Amino acid sequence: MVDNNPGADIFNNMVKRSNGLDLVFRALGDNTRRAMLERLAQSEQTVSELAAPYRMSLAAASKHIQTLERAGLVKRTVRGRIHYCRIDPRPLERADDWLRNYERLWDTRIERLVELLRHPDNEPSDSE
Repeated sequence: MVDNNPGADIFNNMVKRSNGLDLVFRALGDNTRRAMLERLAQSEQTVSELAAPYRMSLAAASKHIQTLERAGLVKRTVRGRIHYCRIDPRPLERADDWLRNYERLWDTRIERLVELLRHPDNEPSDSE
């Protein structure tokens, strides 16, 4: 029976984690949303303030914010009739952790290249 497979839980957790990262990277894939996040990193802002630099309706800005919310990157609170947004950096940390695996890969490759270039066979000869 599949339910009795202990590896299934690990796989399911990986899929859930992957889906969360998919939402984060999808949200970050749009320049407008990245710019909104940059502004939210400075301070909490209203939907109107986030929409102001763009030629877009509040409804369009709200759709961008909803994408950021689904990814967990933005939290919205309502005070009266005004919607305030603030950044939640935790999903960015998970994305950064994932990207660091590739940083280690490149570090390893660069270290190998340096070793290769330092190899005695690569030393210039006196005749050159």
